[in-house]
Amino acid sequence: MDILTASLLGSICISMFCLSCSATDLDYAGALEKSLLFFEGQRSGKLPANQRVTWRGDSGLSDGSSYHVDLVGGYYDAGDNVKFGLPMAFTITMLSWSVIEFGNLMPQQMENARAAVRWGSDYLLKAATATPDTLYVQVADPYMDHKCWERPEDMDTPRNVYKVSAQNPGSDIAAETAAALAAASIVFREADPSYSSRLLQAAKKVFDFADRYRGSYSDSLSSVVCPFYCSYSGYHDELLWGASWLHAASEDTSYMGYIQSNGHTLGAEDDDYSFSWDDKRIGTKVLLSKGFLMNKIDSLQLYKLHTDNYICSLVPGTPSSQAQYTPGGLLYKGSESNTQYVTSTAFLLLTYAKYLSNNGGVTTCGTTTITHANLVSLAKTQVDYILGKNPAKMSYMVGFGERYPQHVHHRGSSLPSKHAHPNPISCNEGFQYLYSGSPNPNTMAGAVLGGPDSRDNFSDDRNDYQQSEPATYINAPLVGALAFFAATPVVG
Repeated sequence: MDILTASLLGSICISMFCLSCSATDLDYAGALEKSLLFFEGQRSGKLPANQRVTWRGDSGLSDGSSYHVDLVGGYYDAGDNVKFGLPMAFTITMLSWSVIEFGNLMPQQMENARAAVRWGSDYLLKAATATPDTLYVQVADPYMDHKCWERPEDMDTPRNVYKVSAQNPGSDIAAETAAALAAASIVFREADPSYSSRLLQAAKKVFDFADRYRGSYSDSLSSVVCPFYCSYSGYHDELLWGASWLHAASEDTSYMGYIQSNGHTLGAEDDDYSFSWDDKRIGTKVLLSKGFLMNKIDSLQLYKLHTDNYICSLVPGTPSSQAQYTPGGLLYKGSESNTQYVTSTAFLLLTYAKYLSNNGGVTTCGTTTITHANLVSLAKTQVDYILGKNPAKMSYMVGFGERYPQHVHHRGSSLPSKHAHPNPISCNEGFQYLYSGSPNPNTMAGAVLGGPDSRDNFSDDRNDYQQSEPATYINAPLVGALAFFAATPVVG
């Protein structure tokens, strides 16, 4: 490491990011347990006997029935009662990737991690196989749902079902579903080979459907998916992402052929650094860089080069640095649910660090050399900020640490539970709880909220959904990062 890098990374880890660091290290194992517990609070359907979030009850038990299809189960994406397919599929892909890369580091939580994956993959499997050349992608009318503030157990808003088909394509959501099913098949390859095989076969079929009938689901279903989960990046990134996961899961050379033949037209040569439920480009490049680093597949060298560009964009002081950070050191990409970018970035940093470490690789940013240890340190600053090492000394994971948000933008958490209030709380009656200044009566343990603004300010206001709403896709990549830090002593 040259002098510039040593000075640069030292300043990042010590002064910029740790304005309120204490001598006591964080309880990453406890945070990991809570991060998985959050998914139980987001469950839709018939809850199992071992459900640990006991203030939740059964919900959505007739989802799909009026359309003669079983769509019971799955996850509510955030603080509402809609089942949006695109963020749910991305959540399962990232939960699975967390287990694939770091599952060996969380033996005590492996059962809970697999359960979190399976609750989503069971639903996606049904959605993908119920009808030929059809993928069911959403349950509930979001506009009607958002006119109410009610517990999922009391839902009386329309549970409309939406789908993509050959006539109304949705390559983005179909290819992301294929990625989720393929990644989940790797998670269950040894634990449940029969289930793993079913997942992989379904992934292949839904990917073929995505590729054969090309088009964006935002065009087919714009009235109900926009502006909530529009596919702003289009569907090319998901096709390359889906093919990459199918290659990883099946080792079928036809998928590598697809990547090599189509990569240049599907965004492989574009640099965009916002990895999210919408844009999969940099996540794909990190995943494919493994093939070059480990298997020396020369055609994948391009993906390592683009991944290196991504890494250089994140590190302050390097010639190509682009990332913005708050004064307290939090990566800042946007005002709405900013922590989704923080957790996904931390995960990619750690995953790429693992790939580099296993193969003796480094990243070069101009004359500056960045090692795998530097990437781990940068990721740690982001995870630590979320968990409370920040100017406000506020943990943005509910239920973790001495001080955390009390006014969470989440229907079930903000309303009295069925145990405390057995009678139904109507659509309009619930708004008194939304606007109340009282803390949420139910602790949404493990939920990571949208987080502070660009100046490290956080209002802890239930009405400010941009800062106070949790989401499954915020937590999913954090699971892998927390598993790493719970098992790996890191100085910084």
